Amino acid sequence: MALIVQKFGGTSVADLARIRTVAARVARTRASGDQVAVVVSAMAGETNKLVALAKQAARLPEEREVDVLLATGEQVTASLAAIVLQAMGVPARSFLGHQVRIETDSAFGKARIVRIDADQLRQTLEAGTVAVVAGFQGVDRSGSITTLGRGGSDTSAVALAAALGADACEIYTDVDGVYTSDPRIVPHARKLERIAFDEMLELASLGAKVLQIRSVEFAKRYGVKVHVRSSFNDNEGTWVVEEDPSMEAVTVTGVAADQDQAKLTVRGVPDRAGVAAQLFGTIADANVVVDMIIQNASADGSTDMTFTVPRSDYDRALPLVERVAGEIGARGVAGQTDIVKVSIVGVGMRTHAGVAAQMFRTLAREGINIQMISTSEIKISVVIDARYLELAMRSLHEEFIERR
Repeated sequence: MALIVQKFGGTSVADLARIRTVAARVARTRASGDQVAVVVSAMAGETNKLVALAKQAARLPEEREVDVLLATGEQVTASLAAIVLQAMGVPARSFLGHQVRIETDSAFGKARIVRIDADQLRQTLEAGTVAVVAGFQGVDRSGSITTLGRGGSDTSAVALAAALGADACEIYTDVDGVYTSDPRIVPHARKLERIAFDEMLELASLGAKVLQIRSVEFAKRYGVKVHVRSSFNDNEGTWVVEEDPSMEAVTVTGVAADQDQAKLTVRGVPDRAGVAAQLFGTIADANVVVDMIIQNASADGSTDMTFTVPRSDYDRALPLVERVAGEIGARGVAGQTDIVKVSIVGVGMRTHAGVAAQMFRTLAREGINIQMISTSEIKISVVIDARYLELAMRSLHEEFIERR
């Protein structure tokens, strides 16, 4: 007997017909002799509707009350899934975040899990009952309902799997696994049989939407085997697992792109201590995340600082940067929003030399100019003009993946 956590996303539970399909899958898993805990998202589009309602009610609704509102989406799905399972003759019981006692901090809208009391769930499973848990939500120490941020149901599922000591966490979604690149852009993208936690972390941080990054962090920290698969067929998906030596034989596992990028350049920054701290401290105080940073020294002793921020934060960041530039005596600020970040990822980069040079040659061959470069042990990212997105991704995929 195995203990399996199955998570179903919004498209998998979009209506009652799909909830019945989910229930049938859960019933088959239980019939095979396994214990099953189910984590569900809100129905597709429901969270957006609730957010819109909150904004209609008030221009700046209190975050605590917004979390109370948003948590109802998963509550509806969990109760319906339990009702359908019971109607099929399968014993089932729904649980909300505060009933499981998924304890979080009090950062409403983006709460982080502190601990999970899984005793009641464990007793339910041992009694042969399917536990259906509302994802995306928890409760802080004072008893207030919290939500975990977009994609938080993935985090709920992996965290529950860790707390229960589950044999596997199956993430059911509208795609049938993790691909070497986005199939909508790269027609020859391949589904991966397995991928290392570190590779999946990089891909998730670079814009891959298959798994929420915090869920991968949990899986890596607690050694939870994650199986990404489709809700709409029984095909084997992609296993996200611990790295093993054979994975280093493959230099590049995937090619990813992040289109939510904008670039800011502060020209003529005086060369004195504290100016960088003043600039980036102001941006951090506004809760804007800075990604890539480069600094170029000029002959006159000043420097140009170029960095990227999410495109969605560009309009908020630009006036802040212009204000600080004036305060520190910089010559001016320039911005660009028509850029993308393209990356190659693979644990094999640790043991293969010349990968960066090969990437740069491939882009140069296509006449693509590189504006910024960032590297880690298993990733190389470049910023390029947005118009070259498809050409860059297809060329890199062909060079590193299709030819191996």
